[in-house]
Amino acid sequence: MAFNPAAETARFIDSLGPEALEKAASYTAASHWMLLGGLLVSALVTWVIVRLGILERLSAKLERRGWALRTYLIGLTYFVMSAIISLPWGIYQEWGFEKSYGRTNQPFGDFLMQDAIGTIISALLGALFFLGIYALIRKAGIRWWLWSGGLAAFAISATLLLSPVLIEPIFNEYKPVPNGPVRDALIKMADEADIPHDRLLMYDGSRQSNNFTANVSGVFGTARIAISDVALKEASLDEVKAVTGHEVGHYVLGHVWRAVGLFTFLAIAGFYLADRLFPWCGRGFGSKATISDPVGLPVLLFVVGLFMTLAQPLINGMTRMGEREADNYSLRTVNLPDALAGALVKTAEYRYPRPSAVQEFLFYSHPSVEWRVRNAMEWKARRYSLHEAQRGK
Repeated sequence: MAFNPAAETARFIDSLGPEALEKAASYTAASHWMLLGGLLVSALVTWVIVRLGILERLSAKLERRGWALRTYLIGLTYFVMSAIISLPWGIYQEWGFEKSYGRTNQPFGDFLMQDAIGTIISALLGALFFLGIYALIRKAGIRWWLWSGGLAAFAISATLLLSPVLIEPIFNEYKPVPNGPVRDALIKMADEADIPHDRLLMYDGSRQSNNFTANVSGVFGTARIAISDVALKEASLDEVKAVTGHEVGHYVLGHVWRAVGLFTFLAIAGFYLADRLFPWCGRGFGSKATISDPVGLPVLLFVVGLFMTLAQPLINGMTRMGEREADNYSLRTVNLPDALAGALVKTAEYRYPRPSAVQEFLFYSHPSVEWRVRNAMEWKARRYSLHEAQRGK
């Protein structure tokens, strides 16, 4: 009987069972509604901070201080206040919701501690970034939004460079994969792709999430491939090799730089839109600040955040393209289509594998699991046909 990619794809997906598929569909749909919830919370936070007038009073008290210090402290205060006001939503979105679907076993106290650390880091770095933005507004005049792209590119690159060294180790422990068949296989793959052995790591991702995952982070000398302990525990050796091949694809193909370019473009577009809409949005929230006044940061960030939400389909489309390329890299170099399909099915527990075309276009940062498994099965069919043709000769 001829190999049938469609039938094999259906077999892989259906192996989850109807109950798991229904749960995945519910989780995925609810996750998408979170985007709207996040926008509403952002609008509420902006309205509350503007109405309370805390930033205006702080600005008045710091009037005799230097402009840079005053701007930085206003930004720092905003980010801290925003995190405090939105804390109930953040707890539900990042912990309660995940807990309700069995996607995390993280104790609540540990979550709060890590969230507090993340808030502090984000506030310190966010205030520094927007100090640069307001400096551009002062120096570059009406074209400040164009120069913001350079600042965004620098900030993103610096964050990518430093995050694996300074930030990620705060939240998780990264260490070499233990000696054994898995490490031997990964080292062989690293050698074939000219990746230093110390760039292949495992981390305790189970601390925050039960998701089957791996990732590439960092740039230049800090770039590395990290595999969650969840993946290492749940996957077979071939599945680990297939997943690692996918991540090696991201690494070798330099997808991180495509992301930097995209977000640089989006920063320019978002700040341009903010420049045009700021007066109208400011009046809507009751703010009298101009765009050059740091007191108007809540309004500025709301407009940029709204734009980034609306741009999500573009971001997702670019990411899906990279995921397809990484899958194909794994298939070409590792050639374990069944193992890749088996690993992908494990991700379907938190990413419904059979979305509609519209749902995938709008919300999915990865191609649907059904498409990815079908792609692997069609690769397998082509290899099988080629093998049979060579045997016939």
